[in-house]
Amino acid sequence: MLDLVTKLVLKPLARGIWRPNIEGLENVPRKGGVILASNHLSFIDSVVIPLTAPRRVHFLAKAEYFTGAGMKGALSKGFFEAIGAVPVERGTYRSAQASLESALAILEDGKAFGIYPEGTRSLDGRLYRGKTGVAWLALTAGVPVVPVALEGPEQILPIGKRVPRLKKVTVRFGEPLHFDELHGQARSLKARRQVTDEVMRAIQQLSGQEVVESYNEIPKAA
Repeated sequence: MLDLVTKLVLKPLARGIWRPNIEGLENVPRKGGVILASNHLSFIDSVVIPLTAPRRVHFLAKAEYFTGAGMKGALSKGFFEAIGAVPVERGTYRSAQASLESALAILEDGKAFGIYPEGTRSLDGRLYRGKTGVAWLALTAGVPVVPVALEGPEQILPIGKRVPRLKKVTVRFGEPLHFDELHGQARSLKARRQVTDEVMRAIQQLSGQEVVESYNEIPKAA
């Protein structure tokens, strides 16, 4: 039922309003487990990708989006469920490991999973070093990685804004990356770094972003 809501209502509505420029849909496998690894520019990225991809894409989302009270809470839960979001607790090492295990279960079930290797949104538009969770998933599940580049989502929903604006967004799906020769080597730090760096290079080639050779850390509160 939720798949039909997304396919017949949300996708046509979003494409009709924002008219996104979508490239490379043929690069996304229509069946089987696959990782969509994207740059990260806005909160709305996790809405843009599911509504433009040619198949249902699952993302991990904060559990709070599914537990709100009243009509607002019900609408939030219904929306995130419709676009394929999966609730997870965040903030600790244990919750991070649980998140990876939830993502692995999605992939082993033959579904598509979306991830941001940078970890958090880029506030300056540059592309930061990727964290190796994407490699752990690809090497453990033995699935391909489709690099994704987004342009413009930060204009649709700038940081601090709650209402999306009518701005143009471009979504590019690159050719799948296969790591069959490294399948099963998820425990190898070298293999995870090698795979992650290759994924990030592919994302950069699609996005054209300036590269930063350091991790994108969440700013600490003053």
